[in-house]
Amino acid sequence: QVQLVESGGGLVQAGGSLRLSCAASGRTFIKYAMGWFRQAPGKEREFVAAISGIGGKTSYADSVKGRFTISRDNAKNLVLLEMNSLKPEDTAVYYCSADFRDPTSDPPAAARSYDHWGQGTQVTVSS
Repeated sequence: QVQLVESGGGLVQAGGSLRLSCAASGRTFIKYAMGWFRQAPGKEREFVAAISGIGGKTSYADSVKGRFTISRDNAKNLVLLEMNSLKPEDTAVYYCSADFRDPTSDPPAAARSYDHWGQGTQVTVSS
C-alpha cells in the first residue's frame, strides 16, 4: 500500500513555471509506476505524464510535451512535475497516482491502471 501527498500548486501567470511534488509512503516505491493526471472543472480526468519505477521510461500527453518534465527520486520517494511555459488551459487540479508493476515496464497512460491516488493540488494559470 502506498499513500501519496501532492504539493506545489498555486497561481501563476501564463508563461510562468511551477514544480509539483508528490511524496509517497512505503518501502517499495520503485515497484510503482508513477503518473500525473489533471482534471479541469466540467472535464474528465486526463493523463499528463508518467514514469517507470526504474530506467527512466517516461510518457507525456501531446498537450504538455516539450513544456512539462516528470522525474523521480527513488531514494526520497518523490515524484516531480516541472511545468514550464504554462498556459491558461493548464488550469486544473493535478493528481499524483501510483501503479504497482514491473519497475522496468512502460508506465501506463490510462487512469484505470492506477490503484492509488493523492488528494490533488490546484494549479491556476492566469492570462
